[in-house]
Amino acid sequence: MDMTLYFYDLETSGLNPRSQRIMQFAGQRTTMDLQPIGEPDDFLIQLSNDVLPDPDAILVTGITPQRTRAEGYTEKQFLDIFYDTIAAEGTIFVGYNSIRFDDEFMRTLMYRNLYDPYEWQWKEHRSKWDLLDVVRMTRALRPDGIVWPFSSTGAKANKLELITAVNNLEHTHAHNAMSDVIASIEVAKLIYKNQPKLFTYLLEMRDKNKVKSLVGAGTPFAYTSGRYSSDFEKTAIVVSLGSDDPASCLVYDLRIDPEEWLSSYNPDDREQYHPIKALKYNHCPAVAPVGVLNEDSWATVGLTELDVKERYAKVRKHQAELIKTYVARVYPSAATAMLELPLESVDDRIYDGFIPAADRKHLSRVHAMTLDELIDFKPDFNDPRLASLLFLYKARQVPGSLLSEDREIYEQYVAKKLLDGGDNSQYAQFMNRLNELAKMDYLDADKRFVLEELALYAQSVVPLDSF
Repeated sequence: MDMTLYFYDLETSGLNPRSQRIMQFAGQRTTMDLQPIGEPDDFLIQLSNDVLPDPDAILVTGITPQRTRAEGYTEKQFLDIFYDTIAAEGTIFVGYNSIRFDDEFMRTLMYRNLYDPYEWQWKEHRSKWDLLDVVRMTRALRPDGIVWPFSSTGAKANKLELITAVNNLEHTHAHNAMSDVIASIEVAKLIYKNQPKLFTYLLEMRDKNKVKSLVGAGTPFAYTSGRYSSDFEKTAIVVSLGSDDPASCLVYDLRIDPEEWLSSYNPDDREQYHPIKALKYNHCPAVAPVGVLNEDSWATVGLTELDVKERYAKVRKHQAELIKTYVARVYPSAATAMLELPLESVDDRIYDGFIPAADRKHLSRVHAMTLDELIDFKPDFNDPRLASLLFLYKARQVPGSLLSEDREIYEQYVAKKLLDGGDNSQYAQFMNRLNELAKMDYLDADKRFVLEELALYAQSVVPLDSF
């Protein structure tokens, strides 16, 4: 089976994947040595009428809701294409900060449209990879051959548009999904050309079992993460504290002497640096054996081999106490009971649990149903989220499948969602932000046009006569 890389990027109506939506999806498939395969994909996706976008996000992208409705696909139409042509067997989905952002939006898109939120990244030999931590680890451990950027304040920075600029790579328009896809491929080529061993190694380490094997060996290893300071190129030497969780473990930052830290630790000081964090095996963490560090990279991470040896012994001595501090700090509250869910909350509940196998059989039929079949489709779901999700799916994606009384229920739901709360309602906050932005002197004519379009869009979808 041939493996391929599929670089993708999204532009969204805001930052919250539960309450906001994907407005543009772009992607390009390549060979494993980064040569393009076929034509790129570039889709606008229609914003449904129960969502008010974040005005600040729209000013960045310039994509108005009206444009998505005039030129775009519904979420259902886009997902039909996605599963038919994009999610091919052996696809490795690649993005730039995709695990923390784009993948979250994609999972919520799947959930909202009655697909399994996870299968697109593991079934049929598919997988995922994120370039951001690859870039960070390359900068930390193997920086030669690449020009590394700094922000306008002089701080080290790894933003995609900064890396492309200082290395003279193609990136015509940052925050346009297609342009960002091309830029991501160019950055991947840059690393592959200059540091091919590290690039290939980290690509292979997207396998969670390989990560688990390295982390679980019980010896210190290099770990690059946005959690760590840019003073040390986001890279630390850590050791696993172990875990009963098969999907993650706790790791300790050996830059911090554990005995000194325990003696000064104040659990009430939330600003104090906590040297323990959770490492998730399936999030493609950038991890490598300590043996890859050379003299320069030891200096980069701010440690010596003797520091690591001495602090590793102390961690083992105080392991139980260290774990206790972490558990007390982040111990999760009891899970919210899965009761019958109102329409207003169901979009937020993607992580309440996996969809039961019996319900997945029902859902597998939905996307191939005729209109008449969908009208009459009312299965007895075990998962209390699914009846509400099915109703909203029909209302948003196949409105012709709603009976007249159901259309009235949906209209009431939209009115409540957007207008409930008076001065604190979504609509009020949206209009207040538009007014604040309109007062900004720096806005050019194009951005002021966007604000006008957003005001018109809100007037077109918000049922102001309902309250």
